Parts: sequence; structure tokens; C-alpha cells
Amino acid sequence: MSAILEAVNLRAAYGDRPVLFGIDLRVPERGIVALLGANGAGKTTTLRALLAEVRTWGDVRYQGESIAGKSTQDLVRMGMVMVPEGRGTFTDFTVEENLLLGAYSRRDKDGIRRDIERMYGYFPVLGQRRKQRAGSMSGGEQQMLAIARALMSRPKLLLLDEPSLGLAPLIVQEIFGILTTINREEGVSMLLVEQDAVRALKVATYAYLLETGRVALEGTADQLAASDDVRRAYLGY
Repeated sequence: MSAILEAVNLRAAYGDRPVLFGIDLRVPERGIVALLGANGAGKTTTLRALLAEVRTWGDVRYQGESIAGKSTQDLVRMGMVMVPEGRGTFTDFTVEENLLLGAYSRRDKDGIRRDIERMYGYFPVLGQRRKQRAGSMSGGEQQMLAIARALMSRPKLLLLDEPSLGLAPLIVQEIFGILTTINREEGVSMLLVEQDAVRALKVATYAYLLETGRVALEGTADQLAASDDVRRAYLGY
């Protein structure tokens, strides 16, 4: 299967401090790839490097095209969108206003309206709270809103940073179920940073394990789930 995103020897630094040390990774079209690792392994930095939010070196190709020199805004317009850790909703805006902000670069008003209703189909609780301020909702509802807002730009590739962080298990199960449905029905590719390795390996087809800014292990989700090292360090058995 062809790759929607491919990074070769990706390196990154914050100021003079190197953080990534030559990462190679690939996200196939319509695939879900998990990026695992402990805190400080470089997972979030990898997402930020792919979106040109930090200083980087190496070759990154999106839909077969080098994206060297592209700004974050350019990449968002091309269909790469991130749902950041901590949700990042506009807390003083209503649910519907947040969704409209997700479509800020679009001019097709009828399409935007249809997509808002489509988001309410995926996330019924958002439809019930469409006029409610985002900041007054639960953490799980805000996470759903953050994902829905990202989808309003009609991305081809969704970068998700710790979508389960701080959420109750039933809410996490619901969110991951919706993500797999969106991947299956709409063909949105996903690169998923997640500390809940058990959950991530259940939805992904391929996974990378990062340690201190390097890929320590990679393989199919089944291969990593069967690895003794991964099981002991990340899966708890």
C-alpha cells in the first residue's frame, strides 16, 4: 500500500538540544499507525516535527511530495491536521462555534453545514450540547469536540497526541471506536501517539516504539503486542 506520509532520518531539536536522532517511519494510505513510548521518548516532538512546528532535518514526504520548507499552515491546508494533547478547545466558544473554527479555511457553506451534522452523527453528545460553552463540558466531551473540530477541515491525515489522556476507560473506548469508524468509512489516515499501548495496538495495523528520540522497535501491531520487551514495559503482563 502506498504511503501518505514517509519520514527518513528525521531529526529535530529545541534550540541547541537535539531531541530526535534519525527517525524513519511510514503511514500508509487509509492506515492507522501507533507511536508508542515512555514520557520523554520523543513522541509529541515527532508529531510537531512532521507538522513543521520545530526545527527539523531529514526528508519528509506527504502524498509523495517533499514538504521541506512548508509552513504548518501550508501543511494543514494540504490535509495534515493535529489533535494536540490537552484537547485545545476554545473554551469560551460553543460546540458549534468550535466546529465552525475547524472549517475556517473552507468556503463551501453548504458543505460545512453538512459536515457539522455529520460530526453530530459521529458524536451525538456534541449535537445535544451544540449551544453549550466548550469549557463547561467534561474532559471526554472536550476530547470528542477536539477530534470533530479537526475533522471539519476534511483532513487526509490526522495526527493524534494522547487522545486517551486523563479520560475514563468507557469514554476512551467510545473515542477509539469512533476513530476506527472514521478511518474505515472515510479513509482518514492516522498517526496515533498513545501511552495506552494496549488500546493503541488494538486499533493500529503497524506501530513504532520510541526510546530517547530513536526507533527502538517497529512491526505490525500483532508483532509488537507479542514482543516480550513491549509486554513487560508497556502492556503490563
